[in-house]
Amino acid sequence: MVGEVTATNALLQSRLTASTGLVEGDVPGAPGVARFEFSTDADFASARTTPWLRAGAERDFIVRTPIGELAPATRYFYRLRFGVDESALKIGPTRSFITLPGPGHEGTVRFVVANCMNYSFFHRGANNDGEGGYDGPDRHLGYPAAEVIERLGPDFFIGAGDNVYYDHPAKGRAETRIELRRKWHEQFVQPRLVSLFAEVPTYWLKDDHDYRINDSDPTGDYAPSHELGIATFREQLPVVDPSDSGATTYRTIRAGRHLQLWFVEGRDHRSPNKSPDGPGKTIWGGEQKAWLQRTLLASDATFKILVSPTPMVGPDDASKNDNHTNPGGFRHEGDAFFAWLRANRVPTNRFFILCGDRHWKYHSVHPAGYAEFSCGALNRENSRRGRSPGDPKSTDPKATVVQPYTDPDPLGGFLEVELAAGEGESPALTFRLRDDAGRQLYQSVVP
Repeated sequence: MVGEVTATNALLQSRLTASTGLVEGDVPGAPGVARFEFSTDADFASARTTPWLRAGAERDFIVRTPIGELAPATRYFYRLRFGVDESALKIGPTRSFITLPGPGHEGTVRFVVANCMNYSFFHRGANNDGEGGYDGPDRHLGYPAAEVIERLGPDFFIGAGDNVYYDHPAKGRAETRIELRRKWHEQFVQPRLVSLFAEVPTYWLKDDHDYRINDSDPTGDYAPSHELGIATFREQLPVVDPSDSGATTYRTIRAGRHLQLWFVEGRDHRSPNKSPDGPGKTIWGGEQKAWLQRTLLASDATFKILVSPTPMVGPDDASKNDNHTNPGGFRHEGDAFFAWLRANRVPTNRFFILCGDRHWKYHSVHPAGYAEFSCGALNRENSRRGRSPGDPKSTDPKATVVQPYTDPDPLGGFLEVELAAGEGESPALTFRLRDDAGRQLYQSVVP
C-alpha cells in the first residue's frame, strides 16, 4: 500500500505475514527484514532501494518508509524484497502508483472518497447472524464497490473514516491491541481491497469506530483507550512516518495548479461531547484550527476542498452530539467556521466540504452558501435513509439547508471527484455520487 503521495514524496508500506489469508479469523505476522525497490521502469532496470527495515511484533510486522525525490505526475512501480534475514530473500508482487502533479501543472485529477466499511455487516449482517449480509457467491472477495473503484482508475483514494469497526459486532467488540489489529487484518486481506490498493494510492482519516466506539471522545474509562485508538491508527495505515512521533494527522496536499485538499483530524483534539456547546468547545483544537485557517488563506489553488470525517452541513440526526451540525454538540465551532469563511470572502463556488460518517450520500448547501457532499457508506449493508431539511428529527427542522440530492433508499457507494483543466481552458470541478455497482446517481458540475 502507498500513502500520502505528493508530487515528490510517498510512504510505502507492507506487512510480513505467515499466511496469505485468514487463519482462525486473523492473518498472523512473520518476523523478518525487508526493503522496497521502486522505479519508473516496470522491469526495475534503474531501481532505487530503501534502507533495510525490520518487521517485528512491536509494530505488528509492518514495514513503512518514506521515499522522496520523485518526479511529479509520474507512474512508479515498487515491490518488496523480504525474508527471514538478508541471506534468504523473496520478491513480492509489483505494485504501482502515480505521483501528484506539481503546483503549476494543468490537467485532470480524479479521486474517490469512501468510508464506513463495515466488515461485520457485510459478511454477517447487522445482527451478526447472517441475515442481511451480502449473499453473493463472490462474498469472499469483499466489497463489490472496491472492484468498481479499481475499474474507474482514480488517481487516489481517500478513506474518510470508519475504515474498520472496532465495536461491531457489539458482543465481543475489540478492546485490546491484538483485537484492534485483527480488525485491520481481516479488512485489508479481502482480495478486492488488496487489488485496489495495489494500484491506487491512499489518504486516510479516522472517525469514531476506527478510534474507540460509536461517537467516542477522549473521555471514558473503557477499552480501547484514547491513547490506544490513536496509536493503532498511526500504526496500521500509511499516514505518518513511523520515525516521526510528532507528525500530525491533519495535513494538506496540492494536486496541480487548481486543486488543494485539507484533511482534518476529528478525534485526537476534541472536547468531551457532553460539554455545553460554546466558544470553548472544539473538535479541531486551537492549533489545528489556526493551521486550517492560515493555510486556506495562503493557498492560491482555484478549488479548495476540506475533507472531514464528520459532517458540517448535514442535516444529521438531532439526537446526536458528535459533530458540527449537532446543536448539542459542536454547532458553535461549525457556525464560527462558516462565518469566518464569509468574513474572509472565500467564494462559495471555490470551497467545498467532503464528509464521511453519515451512511447516506447527499449534496447539501449551508445557509452561508457552502456545499457539502457526503460519500455515504461503501457497503450497502451499512447504509440507511438519511435526514432531510425540515425533518423534525433532524438538525435542520426549519429547512434552512438546501439539499439538491439525497439517497432515496439505503444504497452503498462512494463519491467521485474530477478536476478537468486543460491548457488554456477554464478549470471545472465535477462531483459524482455513485452506488456500490458504480451507477451514477447524481452529478454536480462547478465551472
